[in-house]
Amino acid sequence: MPDWIYLDHHATTPCRAEVVEAMSPWWGECFGNPHSPHQAGREAAEGVAAATAEIANVLHADADEVVFTSGATESNNLAIMGVCRHPRQTRRKIITVQSEHPAVLDPFHRLAAAGFEVHRLAVAPQTAETPGEIDLQRLTEQLDEQTALVSVMWANNEIGVVQPMQEIAARCHAVGALLHTDATQAVGRLPVDVRETEVDLLSASAHKFYGPKGTGLLFVRRRGQRVRLLPLIEGGGQQAGLRSGTLNPPGIVGMAAALRLAAHEQGAVQPRIAALRDRLWAGLQQQIEGVALNGPALSAARLPGNLNVRFPGVEGEALMSAIPRLCCSSGSACSSVDPAPSHVLAAIGLSEAESRSSLRFGIGRDNCEAEIDQAVAWLGDAYRQLRQLA
Repeated sequence: MPDWIYLDHHATTPCRAEVVEAMSPWWGECFGNPHSPHQAGREAAEGVAAATAEIANVLHADADEVVFTSGATESNNLAIMGVCRHPRQTRRKIITVQSEHPAVLDPFHRLAAAGFEVHRLAVAPQTAETPGEIDLQRLTEQLDEQTALVSVMWANNEIGVVQPMQEIAARCHAVGALLHTDATQAVGRLPVDVRETEVDLLSASAHKFYGPKGTGLLFVRRRGQRVRLLPLIEGGGQQAGLRSGTLNPPGIVGMAAALRLAAHEQGAVQPRIAALRDRLWAGLQQQIEGVALNGPALSAARLPGNLNVRFPGVEGEALMSAIPRLCCSSGSACSSVDPAPSHVLAAIGLSEAESRSSLRFGIGRDNCEAEIDQAVAWLGDAYRQLRQLA
């Protein structure tokens, strides 16, 4: 048993050894700038092209539809700001969901200040059949011919709910609106097919599926009605002018290797992860009376490794502090600097007290039953100690 147990795979994942090995030559042996015309540059460009084709194949995209970024936060900003601020954009209405990641909500807030009509749709409450799911009827009622963009997270980073992306896309396209999805938690964990779902823009980060940090992508549809973006970063005109700057061959090669492995193993690994998640939940129910599940039922449309739990009578932060060897979280890692309770749990109707008593667990491919059982024991002991102090 290791000195600590890592159950926070929604925040980040360890870079796989196979990925590090694939990246290794591109740091020193093949160090060329992929935009240079000489032999070293051509070698780097060929490596980037091969990796791009591999990534596009997994997503069912074309290679020229993949734009590389520093991560999903940049991708989200490029998608949202790029669509809305493009000089040909005449529509002034945009729609998102209350439970979105701040990397989507904050750009929407900025666009509201710039005069866009912003709608943040409510999601199904905890008492509903699928908590956190978007209301398709409400979305349809909000959509009209003035809607430029809709942004809906494919799979939520806190409560794991998976949205019906294909149905959402159909409703958006019926009025000529574009659909962007933050698929950071979905890519590598779920089958993601941009053609089947007909999303127009999709954001992802390599470090969520055992790839390197600092490398992300934005799928930008070119087939049919081409999506036009105003770039956020200008300079050298790289990547068809959508994102200037020298490409990162080690990161891109690493992302391709990580995504290839994740897609190949998905059918075997994700059910095992779901079984470990179910084991954790069953153990907590046995150890702690009144423990409650946040988000959809485990058998519903939910990320396989996601578990979000309310611990009655204690604060989640206190429980985490009492178990320093257990890595989990009280919400999104990107919101950890904000002392406010989770906006995602508030969106499904939880009170501030209920939100503050909650913890999120993200189980990964390297976890095992012994770690889950140890985590249950630690959580049970720490919970009882805190209740006695209270």
